[in-house]
Amino acid sequence: MSSPPLQDLFAFLAVVRAKGFREGARATGTSASSLSEAIRRLESRLGVRLLHRTTRSVAPTEAGARLVERLVPALGEVEAALDVVNNFRDRPAGTLRLNVPASASRLVLAPLVTPFLRAYPDIKLEVIVEDGFVDLLAAGCDAGIRYDERLEQDMIAVPIGPRRQRFATAAAPAYLEARGRPRHPRDLLRHACLRGRFASGAMPAWEYERKGQVVRVDPSGPLLVNVSGGVDLAVDAALDGLGIIYLFEGWLQPHLDSGALEPVLEPWWQSFTGPFLYYPGRRHLPSPLRAFIDFIKDRGTWEPPGKTGRK
Repeated sequence: MSSPPLQDLFAFLAVVRAKGFREGARATGTSASSLSEAIRRLESRLGVRLLHRTTRSVAPTEAGARLVERLVPALGEVEAALDVVNNFRDRPAGTLRLNVPASASRLVLAPLVTPFLRAYPDIKLEVIVEDGFVDLLAAGCDAGIRYDERLEQDMIAVPIGPRRQRFATAAAPAYLEARGRPRHPRDLLRHACLRGRFASGAMPAWEYERKGQVVRVDPSGPLLVNVSGGVDLAVDAALDGLGIIYLFEGWLQPHLDSGALEPVLEPWWQSFTGPFLYYPGRRHLPSPLRAFIDFIKDRGTWEPPGKTGRK
């Protein structure tokens, strides 16, 4: 039996990673019909069914899952080998795939994307936004952005973005006039609080610290949103006076500066180390990733915009 064409193997991985033909086509810039034909050829050549197909989802069979396990590192090496050719180009080219949480997409990447892509017009940037733990190689990504406690082991980490951040608590002045201003984190248990929940179902407590004292509270309220996709809805609800929000200070900064939101419990706001760009330790880095690493190192890290330490 002759080996299947590489493009059919890449097509199979694209469909598995995207969990669908339409989504895979969007990610690869091809058509769903061409991906379907590639999978049909591959299954016919191998003599086994690789995908379970329903009207709502696509998932690998047991044979397909085993094939994915072996293909991911092998095709990664093929892509790395082909990328060597980029060393002979005047400018780096190719696709850079980053996996980042929603907060990093907004607060870290936003000021970097446009200048980076203008500096490297032959690079295409693909950003996958999700907040859970991710196996970069299995997800088909070159690098990710995460915080210290969520970094994968055996990865190289480079500081990116602000080096100190804070979680802020805020509410609309009208809400605070009507319901009162909390003086201690436990006062939040008597307030309407706008909460966020991760895709895993975890709903982290609100954490505060002052003079060595750490206080965690688990308040309730009228609105619960998904952390990845619903944060802006929660911010809008806070602006409308629905309740108190707990979020990255940088996300709320424009509204704090305008006065649309008022800081709550600011002496208790907890600070933490900023995020890192992390990637597998390879001998040969894809040229788009190497260009991005050089770009962020040249730009350096920065302090968050706006006022800090308001009293």
